Amino acid sequence: MYKTGTTMNRIDPANPCRVSTPNKFRSLLKVSTLAASVYCGVCLYKCNESFYENIFMPMVRMVPPELAHRLAVLGLKMEVVRPSYQDPEVLRTQLLNKTLENPVGIAAGFDKHGEAVKGLERLGFGFVEIGSVTPEPQPGNPKPRVFRLNEDKAIVNRYGFNSEGHEVVFERIKKLRQDGDLKVTLGINLGRNKKSEDNIEDYVQGIRKFSVLADYLVVNISSPNTPGLRTMQNKSTLQSLLTEIVKARNALPPNEQRPILVKIAPDLSDGCVQEIIAVIQKKECAIDGLIVSNTTIDRPSELKSINAGQLGGLSGAPLSSKSTQLVAKVYKWTGGRVPIIGVGGIFSGRDAYEKILAGASAVQLYTALIYHGPPIVARVKQELGQLLKENGYENVQQAVGKGVDQFL
Repeated sequence: MYKTGTTMNRIDPANPCRVSTPNKFRSLLKVSTLAASVYCGVCLYKCNESFYENIFMPMVRMVPPELAHRLAVLGLKMEVVRPSYQDPEVLRTQLLNKTLENPVGIAAGFDKHGEAVKGLERLGFGFVEIGSVTPEPQPGNPKPRVFRLNEDKAIVNRYGFNSEGHEVVFERIKKLRQDGDLKVTLGINLGRNKKSEDNIEDYVQGIRKFSVLADYLVVNISSPNTPGLRTMQNKSTLQSLLTEIVKARNALPPNEQRPILVKIAPDLSDGCVQEIIAVIQKKECAIDGLIVSNTTIDRPSELKSINAGQLGGLSGAPLSSKSTQLVAKVYKWTGGRVPIIGVGGIFSGRDAYEKILAGASAVQLYTALIYHGPPIVARVKQELGQLLKENGYENVQQAVGKGVDQFL
């Protein structure tokens, strides 16, 4: 017997072939859910900018920032996005004797352990920098240690070189190399352990360990989140550090010797920057480039977010002009002879273009990816390509340093 007139009805007794209204709703709900899932999946995979900007990224910002970071790395590791944008010829350039399809890279700090290199390559980055990697595994600073400044398009982090260590990262990248599936230019950013008894030896170990796998290596002595690290930018300490690093690199077989860059802080005085430049021009300290710059401990007065007072390094839009000015100073004081990778507050093609005009041979972004998602990579490249063409440049290299004086 069927109890008519209740929500438990499955068959209309007057017409056994007709499905009842509740079942219709359930069927409609299933179809709608499936359609919405397919739509979202396609938009995520194809990097639909409107979908990310208006739907997905606002949802992501409801998730705690470190968890969102981990999920982003996982998604790229699984290669769940694949934009269709093709780099125009005007973006092709040279960096450290490598040909890049475009000059836009991902900065260190996003993929700390080398888990998502292939996914970042597919996303359209011209080069990928992983790390910082420390010799021994370490957990980094206590959580919470990442904070969004939504009103300022900025992030404060105090991760403190959380790292899986040399061995784990080495084996991960070694497998990529052995599989022959890695085409993107790869940089490995080296850090030191918080409780290290020999800070210089930590970096020397990194040079020896990763030269066989990396296309370039970065000596990170400018993070504000490891006690005493920034003091290694001082003239005497830096000279001792670079002397040992260059010696270690030059002792390797010629086919394993890789370009070395130093990443500097944006908070240095002009005198300190000039001392760094003087050191790297010494034969025994002659590295191959500078990354300008790391995060800042400065807090501009115009910051609006409640998280502006959090301890750690500030990245994002508030750092843009400060880092661009430092790029220009370094370019001017080195006579353009030292390759520069410009980092800090790149959210648009205009931001990237200004750093190139200031003297950067290539640029890196990170915080913009957090706020705008994967489509930001194609947007920056597209806008940069248009600006280069509109201003009469046939390639990136022609534009490097051409506007240096306007940023000083």
